[in-house]
Amino acid sequence: MKIISWNINGFRAIIKKDFKKTINELNPDILCLQEVKANEKQLTSDEINIEGYSYIWNAAERLGYSGTATYYKNNFKPDETKIGFNIPEFDNEGRVICTRYGDIDLYNIYFPNGQRGMDRVAYKIQFYETLLQICNEDHKRGRKIIITGDFNTAHTEIDLANPKENENYSGFLKVERDMITKYLESNFVDIYRSLNPDKVKYTWWTYRFAARARGIGWRIDYFLVSQDLLPKIKNVEILDSIQGSDHCPVVLEI
Repeated sequence: MKIISWNINGFRAIIKKDFKKTINELNPDILCLQEVKANEKQLTSDEINIEGYSYIWNAAERLGYSGTATYYKNNFKPDETKIGFNIPEFDNEGRVICTRYGDIDLYNIYFPNGQRGMDRVAYKIQFYETLLQICNEDHKRGRKIIITGDFNTAHTEIDLANPKENENYSGFLKVERDMITKYLESNFVDIYRSLNPDKVKYTWWTYRFAARARGIGWRIDYFLVSQDLLPKIKNVEILDSIQGSDHCPVVLEI
């Protein structure tokens, strides 16, 4: 099974940039998109459909904001689908889609960005805490979990180009980084960093200052997997040569 996660920074924008051709070439079995910034009514059938795939869409109530979508090949239909946390303050932003395959739960998540002020940092931390509580309970029940998406946090200094300059900004605050650590202390593995302990690769670059061309980026898009899944992991890659968004895709093969 090949799973690709990609923050596309607007579905209506990326479909004009050879998006479907890229997906056809990458050929994922499951495609997890974040920040789709559209609801289904804003898209035509030709725009929203990808040949050979069905989709699950979770739009934010606010137009042009947030949202997630999970596409899956028709022979990878999930056994069950869950949208959101059943908590209105989080669910109205369209951030969570969970698809279940046997004993595996796949979470496609667009974690909150805390850069609009400390109230949003607090919201972001509560979101992290809520998801972790759900996952801890599911681990106790024997579930295996994959969490993928835009975490909006660089975990350690190797995960961004300028750590010292950013340590007081959301995305690299200690309280945010500690949440990633908390997940790793709760039966999860950051599989890319586990397999590539010293490798420097990024998944997001600001559009300003020619940051991508200059290699000034952040690794904020992850696959966290339950430790019980480690024997099944074949490969994980950051596809940083693929354009179309300010993020690049990340791929996991299990």
